[in-house]
Amino acid sequence: MKSKELSVDLRDRIVLRHKSGEGYRKNSAALKVPMSTVASIIRKWKKFKTTRTLPRAGRPSKLSDRERRALVREVTKNPMVTLSEIQRSSVERGEPSRRTTISAAIHQSGLYGRVARRKPLLSKKHMAARLEFAKRHLKDSQTMRKKILWSDETKIELFGVNARRHVWRKPGTIPTVKHGGGSIMLWGCFSAAGTGRLVRIKGKMTAAMYRDILDENLLQSALELRLGRRFIFQQDNNPKHTAKISKEWLQDNSVNVLELPSQSPDLNLVEHLWRDLKMAAHRRFPSNLMELERCCKEEWMKLAKDRCAKLVASYSKRLEAVIAAKGASTKY
Repeated sequence: MKSKELSVDLRDRIVLRHKSGEGYRKNSAALKVPMSTVASIIRKWKKFKTTRTLPRAGRPSKLSDRERRALVREVTKNPMVTLSEIQRSSVERGEPSRRTTISAAIHQSGLYGRVARRKPLLSKKHMAARLEFAKRHLKDSQTMRKKILWSDETKIELFGVNARRHVWRKPGTIPTVKHGGGSIMLWGCFSAAGTGRLVRIKGKMTAAMYRDILDENLLQSALELRLGRRFIFQQDNNPKHTAKISKEWLQDNSVNVLELPSQSPDLNLVEHLWRDLKMAAHRRFPSNLMELERCCKEEWMKLAKDRCAKLVASYSKRLEAVIAAKGASTKY
């Protein structure tokens, strides 16, 4: 708790003793005032030539410097802590706990609540591979983009859209976030002509399960989207995708493969459709995983063909952005 201010008379006596040549220690012992307080009053007198309380700019803060530092440490150590959680911690410590008081103190330290972006950590090897990929495919992107069947897997949580989470951070810092909870895994594909099939993955996916997904859905999706037999199948280099059993199936079925470099969600156009799907499915408030699966499949079929076509049209610009960033991650 903050201590009460000393009376003007006591402050004047401290200064008077200082003028007479008495040291801080003797001054503190004689008047029974902490030596740090004696030093603070004398510094103020030297600077402003008064011991009176100076006019303040506004209402005094209810938080002490120590309490303010404790708040900053808490949100720096755990950027995803919510304001409600901080408030409960403050109540338990017996400190001021108004939400406005807490948020103002955190803001004064340069920390603000922001939506955490999912941005991968790239090594030099990743950046070099991304740059080489972008340069190699930029020239052909205009002609080949309409022939590509884009694919990916995603996790969709039952409660809450797992694409967004607020964190405390300073401007210019971008933390990575992960999410949990009851969820389903989905595999889906799309092209410039619209969405292909969407499949739920039950349990932990293996290379054999991935091969079966391709066998039951890939060629059928390409046929339904009228891509022709010479279409290009996009996938990332997940170990299940590049496993021997998966490669053999693709080779046996004469499927041309476009493998994206590691840590490149900005080049995978399906990421945007996943975001659209999650928002649409959660607007229907499914109450269990079976309802969530049904909602996802229904909303997937409703995704506009124009949306798919615009995403595919943006592929060249995405490659150019990677080249301009010299392989570094770009906004997606």
